[in-house]
Amino acid sequence: MKLIILDRDGVINQDSDNYIKSLEEWVPIPGSIEAIARLSNAGYTVVVATNQSGIGRGLFDLDELEAMHARLNELVLEQGGELSGIFYCPHTPDDQCLCRKPAPGLLAAIAEEFSTDLAGVPLIGDSLRDLQAGLKYHCSPILVRTGKGAATESKLAQQPESELATAPVFDDLSAAVTNLLETTQDS
Repeated sequence: MKLIILDRDGVINQDSDNYIKSLEEWVPIPGSIEAIARLSNAGYTVVVATNQSGIGRGLFDLDELEAMHARLNELVLEQGGELSGIFYCPHTPDDQCLCRKPAPGLLAAIAEEFSTDLAGVPLIGDSLRDLQAGLKYHCSPILVRTGKGAATESKLAQQPESELATAPVFDDLSAAVTNLLETTQDS
C-alpha cells in the first residue's frame, strides 16, 4: 500500500491563529484539493492527521468539525479523488493526551487502521509538531511553506543539527505532490 499522511490546517486549507471554527472559515488553499485527487489517482491511500484543539477549547463542536470534513471529502470526490480517513485530536495541550501531535497517538491509530508500518511514509505538514510526530514512526517528513510552514522553515534553518533540517520543503501541497509523483514515477 502506498500511504501518505497530510496535516489539515495550513496544508489543505488556510490556517488561522484564531482557529478554523466553522465551515465558512474552512477555505482550501488553491491547488490542494486537486493535489489530493492526484495522489489518490496515482494509487496513494490519502489520510489526514490533524490537531483540532478548538473542540477542547469550546470554540466549535464536533458537528462543525464533521461539516468541515464532509466538505473536504466532497471537494476531493468532485475532483475524482478519495480521502481514506481523517484522524483528529480534539484535546488541548493542557490535556497531555497521547494523540495531540507531536505525540504519536494519531499516527498509531493510522498504522493500526491500515495494518501497516509507517516507516518511509510521506508525511506533509506545516508545523514542527507535524514533522516531529512523523519522525517517531520513521515517516518521511515533508514541509510546506503555507500556513505556519515559512516560520517552521526559519526555525529549522537555525537548527542545522536537527533531523528535520534536511526535510524537503515546498511552496505548497500541490508542489510537494508534483515532486513526489515525479520522483516515484522515475523510480
